[in-house]
Amino acid sequence: MAGAMVLAGCSSTSEPDSPPVDASALAASVTEGGVVGHLEQLQTIAENNNGNRAAGTSGYDASVDYVAQVLEDKGFDVETPEFEFHNFDVRTEALRSGDRDFEVRALAYSPSTGPDGITARLVPAPKDESPGCEVTDYDGLDVTGAIVLVNRGVCPFAAKQQLASERGAAGVIVVNNEDGPMNGGTLGDPDVGKVPTGGVSKADGAALEQAGGDVTLTLDTTTESSTARNVIAQTKTGSTEDVVMVGAHLDSVPDGPGINDNGTGVAATLETAVQLGGSPDVDNAVRFAFWGAEELGLLGSEAYVNSLSEDQRNDIALYLNFDMLGSENAGYLAYDGDNSDNVGEGPGPEGSAGIERTFTEFLQNNGVAADGTDFDGRSDYGPFIEHGIPSGGVFSGADETKTPEQSQKWGGTPDVVYDENYHSATDTLENVNRAALAKNAAAVAYAVGVYAESLTGPNGVPTGADREKARAAE
Repeated sequence: MAGAMVLAGCSSTSEPDSPPVDASALAASVTEGGVVGHLEQLQTIAENNNGNRAAGTSGYDASVDYVAQVLEDKGFDVETPEFEFHNFDVRTEALRSGDRDFEVRALAYSPSTGPDGITARLVPAPKDESPGCEVTDYDGLDVTGAIVLVNRGVCPFAAKQQLASERGAAGVIVVNNEDGPMNGGTLGDPDVGKVPTGGVSKADGAALEQAGGDVTLTLDTTTESSTARNVIAQTKTGSTEDVVMVGAHLDSVPDGPGINDNGTGVAATLETAVQLGGSPDVDNAVRFAFWGAEELGLLGSEAYVNSLSEDQRNDIALYLNFDMLGSENAGYLAYDGDNSDNVGEGPGPEGSAGIERTFTEFLQNNGVAADGTDFDGRSDYGPFIEHGIPSGGVFSGADETKTPEQSQKWGGTPDVVYDENYHSATDTLENVNRAALAKNAAAVAYAVGVYAESLTGPNGVPTGADREKARAAE
């Protein structure tokens, strides 16, 4: 991470080479055509590299090289620091109940059952509002030596298998919340994996529960150390003690090209950087980040944040995260910085509420009434929030279901997930909702422009001594 440390500690001495940045003008300059041009490049990279851009592959390396070159051409200081991660490989995935075989996918970093698998009784966890996420879910339930069947949702997969393991379970099967196989699931880190953990489709989960009895689960897996690169690019202008940090993960899952997840976030962020330029007339430096190995558990962003000293983290005024902006059945969602929805996790660090309002007000002014979405820990804002850095962003939805009320105000199909192509080979440019992408990309650029100009005002974030006080209180 030495390269990132250089950017984090540099002083801004360059003179701006353009008029003062205006947030609305910056938003208007980030066009659908400009954003789609980057998506076309990412699609081509995937097609030329075994159909994906996953961390540790040639497709990912080519994606890094493309993004870094675009930023260098626009005059940014660019670094591509390496970080270590664990490469997960699956030899065998099999699940049998009685005389029937079921399709099962090993969650990344699942411990191995060995080639012979494990046979144990199947015990369903309660289907409450937080399935398998609370210790109380296992009250009165004997899962010692059993394989627990638990529904997806609310908390990370790692938490579900951790709780089941602590109660003595021998394995975990997570049931998807939609039809189709469980693609791209991860426990986040090899050290977190306690018991073999796989995922099955919604229909197969119901069939397994109905059959009951013993099941045989085989997940023959290995985990090896590897490296990948982040891309970090900072303007040469603006205060480096009040950095506006903007990030999007650059990797796809191995199962597909990852054009919505997360080519759209990358493309909108990259085009914003292109239009801003490397030496804009801004009060606050803007640092763009393109993260590696998010799909393996936020590894690139976590490595970066953990590499910084406390003073360097304190120089980051806020973090804006963009992950999936063009889902086929798109929602218009802003991270719930003030926890006004009272769903899932609590509010973001002080200043996050103002960031949320910046996005919702912009979208409202452009004819879109956004809903909130929980800081559920599934994207790269996680390591920043952990260190008290106010965060926010927009999101078009992944594997959650669009409600009839949302469909009425936004269009699209009710009672269908936001993105049926999520974590699959069909996550291609053809299936990107370009209208949603255009609206969200403009919101990306607007927010960058707002905070590059000023950190104060009704939607501002803590500065100076107030920032230190707020973060000390987190």
